[in-house]
Amino acid sequence: MTYLEVVLIAFVLAMDAFVVSIAAGTNIKSRGIRPLFRLSFHFGFFQFLMPVIGWLIGFQVSLYTSEIDHWIVLILLGYVGIKMIISGVSKKEKNYSIDPTKGFTLVMLSLATSIDAFAVGLSLALLNISIWYPAVIIGIITASLSAIGVLSGNSLSSKFGKKLEVIGGIVLILLGVKIVIEHLFF
Repeated sequence: MTYLEVVLIAFVLAMDAFVVSIAAGTNIKSRGIRPLFRLSFHFGFFQFLMPVIGWLIGFQVSLYTSEIDHWIVLILLGYVGIKMIISGVSKKEKNYSIDPTKGFTLVMLSLATSIDAFAVGLSLALLNISIWYPAVIIGIITASLSAIGVLSGNSLSSKFGKKLEVIGGIVLILLGVKIVIEHLFF
């Protein structure tokens, strides 16, 4: 596998994380270096780890995960998206606003954006390609694009406020629906 092929795969895999990072950056609690680092590190780490796990498990499991992975992504992104929408329309900012860069929400987003990377790891195992180099490149590119996404979301949020939190939640839900539709019809 060439360097260019690995980089292209990494950018494609990082797109979901990038979009989710923009949505997370619209959250008022996602400002500053610590939330930026937490989100970009976790997204990059999960994007590194999931292809390794997929590669280690191999082809046998792909028969089972390919039937449900898209539904898992829809549930995870839908859950976080609904929470963001509720937070965005709520008048009580502190009581209902979630921080997508902390706790269970961060883990759910990290998993949801890295399930495709798991499938790439399975594919590389079938092709008998070492996973370590591609996994590192995928992780680094995802972490970098996630940081850019959070910063972009922060900038947009200061201009448009809680409306963007609602839009971010809708984007997450639509992303989950898009993944299901692509899996079912294409």
